[in-house]
Amino acid sequence: MSEVINMHQAKTTLSRLVERALAGEEVIIGRNGNPLVKLVPVPKKAEPRVPGRLKGQIWISPDFEFTDEEIDDFERPL
Repeated sequence: MSEVINMHQAKTTLSRLVERALAGEEVIIGRNGNPLVKLVPVPKKAEPRVPGRLKGQIWISPDFEFTDEEIDDFERPL
């Protein structure tokens, strides 16, 4: 495990700690020498959504339909 950085030191050197984390270094912040959190970079690119990815895995009952009255009742404020 890497060095545990004290909370007070982390507050005063946050910019440098972020740069270290972005460079790939493991940055751990703690209190009284006990590790509390790990500073990690946010992934730059999210995986794109793929339409139809769950096709064939979801089943909806044929009788799962609401009448217009049931929808109106559901949307009516209490």
